[in-house]
Amino acid sequence: MARTSDSPPADGHPQYVEARVGIVLVRPDRVGAARERGRFMEYTRVGGSGLKVSRIALGCMSFGQMPGDSDAWALGPEESAPLFRQAVELGITFWDTANMYWAGSSEELVGKAIKEYTRREDVVLATKVFFKMHDGPGGSGLSRRAILEQIDASLGRLGTDYVDLYQIHRFDPETPVEETMEALHDVVRAGKVRYIGASSMWAWQFAKMQHVAEVNGWTRFISMQDQYNLMQREEEREMFGLLADQGVGSLPWSPLAKGRLARPWGERTARSERDPAAARYDGERDRPIVEAVARIAEERGVPMAQIALSWVLGKSPVTAPIVGPTKLHHLADAAAAVDLELTDDEVAALEEPYTPRLPTAFS
Repeated sequence: MARTSDSPPADGHPQYVEARVGIVLVRPDRVGAARERGRFMEYTRVGGSGLKVSRIALGCMSFGQMPGDSDAWALGPEESAPLFRQAVELGITFWDTANMYWAGSSEELVGKAIKEYTRREDVVLATKVFFKMHDGPGGSGLSRRAILEQIDASLGRLGTDYVDLYQIHRFDPETPVEETMEALHDVVRAGKVRYIGASSMWAWQFAKMQHVAEVNGWTRFISMQDQYNLMQREEEREMFGLLADQGVGSLPWSPLAKGRLARPWGERTARSERDPAAARYDGERDRPIVEAVARIAEERGVPMAQIALSWVLGKSPVTAPIVGPTKLHHLADAAAAVDLELTDDEVAALEEPYTPRLPTAFS
């Protein structure tokens, strides 16, 4: 049964709460109609923390412009505006960006969208630090200087005085773990950051960083952004077990494999033509997985994206997959996937074609 946002969750299950639609709240007696419109969102907490987020995260790598790059696949200010508005209408309150997305312009668009379409207190705002922003000593990496400089730069672009979740984009082998974790703790103590998270690293690296924080009494990570989808399941080997043990939530990026799991085999998109990362999912060994998704989607009468996202949402310790939309139906499909439950037979059919592969996007 649906509950209002003041009702306590039962049995640890995600909580249904009223989603803001414009300035109108969806009433409990209109749950059915709201969910049919795709405007009723489910919320849960990130791992063992108290941070409550929507079960779908808005991936903002899709928004921004690289100066002088006319071949970029991301959306500019006018093109991205309808998607920000739609996220608010769907109750998708968890927005994820990074300082390096399109040279900082993603953060700028996110900050403007918050002011234009919602309220800062209604958004769980996440950004990241690590990759190169400039040539100076504070321009990249996870040194104390870089973290202190880059959080201020991100806050300026976002137009806010704090971020809810500050994530290290990668592990930095050139900086002592103690230096990184103390600097992250200090930005939390300074009130610039509420929680910290990590992204894309080996399980031993994450365990080391968590241990250093724990023994020193510093802030620990509450989340891990990992690449996880039907075509890339290597996080199941070690990372997922570690996250469950540590009470850390998983925030999978690329849950649709750069869109590959959302379209039939052989169909191309602008991003698949322009983004080298997307081309990695066009190997022949991936074809049986795509065809399994397509077959179940046809049987269910729903888009392929809903099947692939439902599978991710059903995995523990997944909190919220990060969906980067470039079209309005992308977010609508993601929201609808929250309510779609796969059968055991369907899950088995989706998982059977998988073949082991090396993790990507981190060393």
